[in-house]
Amino acid sequence: MSIFMKNLSNFLFFGLVVVLIVQCKPTTQILDHQTTSSKKRSAPNIVLIIGDDIGYSDLGCYGAEIATPNLDRLATGGMRFKQFYNMAKCNPTRSTLITGLYGNRREEASEKAISFVSLLRDAGYSAVVSGKEHFDKWVPQHCYFAETFEKSFTFWATTEYFIPPSGKFERPFYLDGEEISPEDIQANILPKYKTDFITDYAITWLDEMMEKDNPFFLLLPYHAAHYPLQARPEDIAKYEGTYLKGWDKIRQSRFEKMKELGVLDQDVVLSPAESNTNKFRGSSHKGWDEIRQKWPDYYTWDSMTEQEQIDKDIEMAVFAATIDRMDQNIGRVLERLEKVGELDNTLIMYFTDNGSCPFDSNVDFDIPPGPAESYRCLSPPWANVGNTPFRLYKQNGHEGGSNTHCIAHWPDVIEPQRITNQVGHVADLFPTFLEMASIDYPAEYNDRKTLALDGQSLMPIFNGEERPATTHLISGHTERFRSYRTGDWKLVKQNGEVWELYNLKDDPTELTDLSITHPDQLARMVDNYNSYQDSYDLR
Repeated sequence: MSIFMKNLSNFLFFGLVVVLIVQCKPTTQILDHQTTSSKKRSAPNIVLIIGDDIGYSDLGCYGAEIATPNLDRLATGGMRFKQFYNMAKCNPTRSTLITGLYGNRREEASEKAISFVSLLRDAGYSAVVSGKEHFDKWVPQHCYFAETFEKSFTFWATTEYFIPPSGKFERPFYLDGEEISPEDIQANILPKYKTDFITDYAITWLDEMMEKDNPFFLLLPYHAAHYPLQARPEDIAKYEGTYLKGWDKIRQSRFEKMKELGVLDQDVVLSPAESNTNKFRGSSHKGWDEIRQKWPDYYTWDSMTEQEQIDKDIEMAVFAATIDRMDQNIGRVLERLEKVGELDNTLIMYFTDNGSCPFDSNVDFDIPPGPAESYRCLSPPWANVGNTPFRLYKQNGHEGGSNTHCIAHWPDVIEPQRITNQVGHVADLFPTFLEMASIDYPAEYNDRKTLALDGQSLMPIFNGEERPATTHLISGHTERFRSYRTGDWKLVKQNGEVWELYNLKDDPTELTDLSITHPDQLARMVDNYNSYQDSYDLR
């Protein structure tokens, strides 16, 4: 009997529980309050939504077969970036977002870093956050969420989706900086599911902010679709069987759709399917040695047995379901903003912290992905699909790890149906929000000299103008996978080995390493990067 069939009863029972419970009175009534009129505010509102470990092509508006109607609505009503960089891993991306820095300078204490949230609040903004908090060690505590937001519901790094957790990898949740027990988490739908109750808290506080006259900032950093692969049965059911055609055909289908949508140019070449070659991130758990040994590899769909294909279909169906559920909850936020007339005066941005994840953190291969008792991950060939058309994965400075989708929606400013070739970076968000709020970045804050920001405002791009070229862009997790981009040229390492060199204008999927044929360009960029390293500590 297959693994899936042995555990089918788990799915059926779990689905029955959901059907019965959703008919009951919610645990906490936090969605009853309704506001019907917009207040005149002194500055635009900001809603920033972050996905986790979701590949470039994993949204409907970027080519996926996954249903994301709410993100699609934001995309068609606003702007999509073809090139938007993160720091290739969860914690450095969030660290750069909050501080506006690629890393802390060696000669200056990291205590001089500040959070843009503090500056927004000083300027009269209300600010709340609900979701994942995860920073590098260099980020000072005065930048943490509980220190800077009026209200915060957070967790640090990986936690399970269903509450109560199975205990396989449990981390605490925090309400305004104080640990909160799982049974005390407020939720509208039972059993408690993280993506839903993250949004419950956010909407409660959003309602409170919209009652005030001052502008507001909502940060909504979801955990979806980071492992473990856990999703509500009704969401999984939407996608079961969708992926039996296999990752090779799904990837090709997405690639063609991306060109139709215009998020890829017609001359872009699809990179070959690729294994996970990260030498520093092996299995996190023991047992099932034969499966784990094969885990990093790419292999063709047709090389598997029918039962293996069914198991892999379920795996990707659960991953799609987590994204679907995230989009449903984003729809709840949009509905709230629209109902009170705040949608036009609100910048809503969505991006993902890094490319899709190929790592083996599976705990128990005998339990299929989906239910609360499982703890499973996405196979590298499916992660390869998510990162279509690019190479490699999370942590890599190559485009598959560092370049993900980004959507910006702001009807008062951004014209609809726009797709931009201009390059953005998560470091640009700090100065963007300051310009929106007419805030000057201080040379000194709380009796400490501040550090110069690494990004520059995206406002010219939002306004339909050409933004001055960025001096350089940094990504990649640690020096082992560092990337350094200047104009169309990009240096990148893999596993701490020699620098590779690509021209992204001619070769956006990094198929031709020019380090040998363009030694002068390589030498110039390496010298520039080394000079940059003299004043920065990028961990």
